[in-house]
Amino acid sequence: MANQENIAASLARTPLYQLGVELKARFTSFGGWEMPVQYSSITSEHEAVRNAAGMFDISHMGKFTLEGKKVIDQLQGLVPSDLSRLQAGQAQYTVLLNAQGGIIDDIIVYYQSEEKVAIVVNAATTAKDKTWLLQNLNLDEIQFQDLSPEKVLIALQGPQAEKYLQPFVDQDLQPIKAFGHLQANILGQPAFVARTGYTGEDGFEIMVDPEVGIELWRNLYNAGVVPCGLGARDTLRLEAAMALYGQDIDDTTTPLEAGLGWLVHIDTKGDFIGRSVLEQQKANGVQRRLIGLQMQGRNIARHGYQVLSAGQVVGEVTSGTISPTLGYPVALAYIPSKLAKVGQQLEVEIRGKAYPTVVVKRPFYRSKTKK
Repeated sequence: MANQENIAASLARTPLYQLGVELKARFTSFGGWEMPVQYSSITSEHEAVRNAAGMFDISHMGKFTLEGKKVIDQLQGLVPSDLSRLQAGQAQYTVLLNAQGGIIDDIIVYYQSEEKVAIVVNAATTAKDKTWLLQNLNLDEIQFQDLSPEKVLIALQGPQAEKYLQPFVDQDLQPIKAFGHLQANILGQPAFVARTGYTGEDGFEIMVDPEVGIELWRNLYNAGVVPCGLGARDTLRLEAAMALYGQDIDDTTTPLEAGLGWLVHIDTKGDFIGRSVLEQQKANGVQRRLIGLQMQGRNIARHGYQVLSAGQVVGEVTSGTISPTLGYPVALAYIPSKLAKVGQQLEVEIRGKAYPTVVVKRPFYRSKTKK
């Protein structure tokens, strides 16, 4: 027990931590943070997001701003996506790449003006991403600011998210399209509001000062929004086949292997770190692919389980769960490209026994109400 307390004491806590304690959330260690894994049950929180609205404390994520006249030009060399396409108020999901084309992290770049962008990165990679950016940006031209410790980030997700958020915002949310964002006032204080999320549903991610975040969380809770933890966040993102950094993608996987080829705009932009590797993969094809699997039964294929073909190990599961929405187990796995066709019959080894599975289209679930 004392050892558990020592571990908890070494973990960082967000400004909303005490709200989780008040709501009797169960906590877990995640990326160096003590975070709520669930408040009620993972299934009920999951269903709240799919059917109405749920909210997540994601203040542990890294939050940077970059300001300077050539900010986009400099970022162009670090990502495979063509950021010159962006207009003010638009955002791009993309990846930072190393020289081998491996994914350092998946990020969202929010274009605020010609001279300012915001970047949100994963919690566990915040320090690594910051170091990489500082090493590869010309700091004589770019002012880099790390807002991670001083801002709260709340994800309000679900088909009724707009209805719940609108009363507290001084601007009309309806015109904001997916991956759109704006500066507004929430509860009379400055806020950054983006129509982004990690659940496969419509929703918003809201960045505010801690005291505003605490007040907004309480107001949303009193209005009927369901608090959600990392457990539901994981089942929601997996149904939507969204990659989890450190499991489905990492610095040894390229975006082409991970099914993120739509982020790679080789034909419309100049040089960037890792370009030569991706050019070669585009020309020759990739040897392996991240694919979706549907188990043919109730057995769950979990992270690290081996994928078999004709009794031989051919790949490994990166993420897997039983889908609360669909009612059957789904998984993501890397397998050879020659076996990656939809309909391919395979097996997953679970506790020494092989169970049938089939390659299916991703995402497993697609929202009918997402903008």
